[in-house]
Amino acid sequence: MASNENSLHETATVESMPESRYRLAVALEDPRPVEQLLRTALDIARYNDGEILIISVITKQRTSPFSLFTDEFIKREFSGDRREILDRALSIAEGSEVPIRGRLLVSHDVSRAIEQAITQFDCDAVLLGWSDRHRSDTVFGRNVDRVVTSAPCDILVEKIGVTAGGVERVLLPAGPGPNTELAATVARAIALSNDAGIDVLRLVATDATDKERTAAKQLVEDLTRTLEPLADVEQIVRETDAVPSAIVEATATRDVTVLGATDRDWTQRLVVGPTPEKVGRDAQSTVIVTKRGGRLQSRISHWLRRLG
Repeated sequence: MASNENSLHETATVESMPESRYRLAVALEDPRPVEQLLRTALDIARYNDGEILIISVITKQRTSPFSLFTDEFIKREFSGDRREILDRALSIAEGSEVPIRGRLLVSHDVSRAIEQAITQFDCDAVLLGWSDRHRSDTVFGRNVDRVVTSAPCDILVEKIGVTAGGVERVLLPAGPGPNTELAATVARAIALSNDAGIDVLRLVATDATDKERTAAKQLVEDLTRTLEPLADVEQIVRETDAVPSAIVEATATRDVTVLGATDRDWTQRLVVGPTPEKVGRDAQSTVIVTKRGGRLQSRISHWLRRLG
């Protein structure tokens, strides 16, 4: 008899993981981006004095004879590259002093399995890889889009395939709202880990009013204060009538760009907003798009665990 639709299996543990710690899940389905995503994950987890949970899913198709096997049998006989992914991630993290463990999941639905793991293990954030396939029906890919629109925690989506050899400058496009606040936290974590500087960029229209220009300058100053005590922070307010293209141009001279999602309507077609989507597709350097979790669950649960 087959087991439940979604089953979690612990594959390895580096050290015990206190419940009060910040927890970052990293969903890995392909061996190629492991190093890239783990580097980002380690920077963020270290900054938050947290831990990493690696998640990888073996897909069990409903209409295939494969679905008749138990999850334990599938895990034992068919884990193959999934176990390789987990082992490689654990190897990369070795010596980092960041606690990390891996979970191998068996499910008919990849996105649902990831969401259930996030909930079960009370994760504060999830890091997902994005490979640009130029499909018109999705933004990041079907499974990633589903997780981005419904996961009850902070979301980080990193473009796969363009990895900075070293990080000297981080670009932080400034905008109002919690998604940019999350982007600032991620940018700060990366900068501190790599002894890098941050360029805070706010774009205004060429016909902007004096009030709008003053507000843009104030936004940059306020965001810069959240980056303290970083000393190397440059404030930039620039005029343009083509915001996405201007940000893409600015990414060319920075190693990593971290920007918040812009749309509040989190539908399948408006996963993060047109500007982050275009920047991610067109930039030639590393891009991370951030979205603050629904219901503020990640922030609240993190602080409740600390207080408890």
